[in-house]
Amino acid sequence: MEVGHDALQSYVNKWLAAQPAQRVALAFVDPARHAGHIALAALEQELLAAAYGIREPHVAATKLNWWAEELAGAAQNGGRHPLTQVLFDDERSGRIDSERWLAPVVAAMAQLEEGTAADFGAQLAAASQLHGALAALETAWWFGESASPERAARVAAIAHLLHALRRLDDDAERDRLPLPMTSLARHGLRRDELRRAGAARNAAVRGQLEELTAAWREASRLAGPLSVFRAVESHAGERLARRAAGAAEPLQVLQHARPSGGLATTLAAWQAARRWRRGNAA
Repeated sequence: MEVGHDALQSYVNKWLAAQPAQRVALAFVDPARHAGHIALAALEQELLAAAYGIREPHVAATKLNWWAEELAGAAQNGGRHPLTQVLFDDERSGRIDSERWLAPVVAAMAQLEEGTAADFGAQLAAASQLHGALAALETAWWFGESASPERAARVAAIAHLLHALRRLDDDAERDRLPLPMTSLARHGLRRDELRRAGAARNAAVRGQLEELTAAWREASRLAGPLSVFRAVESHAGERLARRAAGAAEPLQVLQHARPSGGLATTLAAWQAARRWRRGNAA
């Protein structure tokens, strides 16, 4: 099935705009040979944009319902969307259970009206529903159904919580805040103070970053491989979290961070690509 290059590229561009460090990963994942891998990453970005980027829950639900219908029927009709057309033209799609394709959409709809989590553990568990489903689909696509998605699911959830923290100013009025309730109470922060710099907000953000970096350390001990894209996202996120945690103005460091595309990121992408190729050759 031929899909228009411009139509597909517009979605890939949206993914790269959200994760500019992935341009490094594309040097190790040939778009000509692995179009499905890139289409899956772009599909993840589309689902996340619907789940988090649309402020009206009923509008987001409508969008996600469309994706549920699209993914449920794509195995039979080949898909209507440029991304699903690429994915379901690839033989890998037939080796993945239909429930894996639908699980991220179901999880996204379930969390649309969730409020602020009580503590970091609850926050991580809530994020793991959607991001764990996405990571399980990705792991099956890259490594086969027998590969464990445990580590990928955890780092996907952690990376999301870091991204949410970076948007603290923008999301201060939403029902689900990037900081858990225990953190707000510990630092005496009211909702209307989250947009204003100050010692209390700095301490709360720094505490959240310490929780995230500890979670990244624990995730490194979990089972399962990471795709090249997930490895780059995790590497860049962990480095940024550590750097911001040590800064006088941690939120400012998070919000003004430049895309990570240096030698360390390139090395992380190369190592992940080598593990992926060895796994496929086994």
